[in-house]
Amino acid sequence: MELQYRKLRDIPEMKDAAAQWFHDMWGVPKEAYLECMDAYLAGETEYGWYVCLDGDKIVGGLGVIDNDFHDRKDLAPNVCAVYVIEKYRCRGIAGRLLDMAVEDQRAHGISPVYLLTDHVGFYERYGWEFFCEAQGEGEPEPSRLYIHK
Repeated sequence: MELQYRKLRDIPEMKDAAAQWFHDMWGVPKEAYLECMDAYLAGETEYGWYVCLDGDKIVGGLGVIDNDFHDRKDLAPNVCAVYVIEKYRCRGIAGRLLDMAVEDQRAHGISPVYLLTDHVGFYERYGWEFFCEAQGEGEPEPSRLYIHK
């Protein structure tokens, strides 16, 4: 079966499953995801949620939120919760989801977009550039903050 890339707005019936999936991947309370997803689905924000499906199973996903738990509140919005299940990695799924999110934000007049990570060399492949360091909440060391213009 071919993988499908979808905006949560196109499949609102998957909201609870998506919130649970992101919670399972990251440990952030499900309610925090539901709050952001509800605002997106209600049209209160264009900060979206994107998933890759294999059948009806979520195998990758990410979201766009105001701030991804770091001290640079002036740099918004932020791509967050980027995750691809291990057996699906190295197929370009994260890259396609990242492109989808950036293009969707740009279509709504939102640019640039930021992303906090400890990865070096991964996001550059998809047009992201190192911008500055930012201190993540509860993190001992600063992380890298990227920008996509």
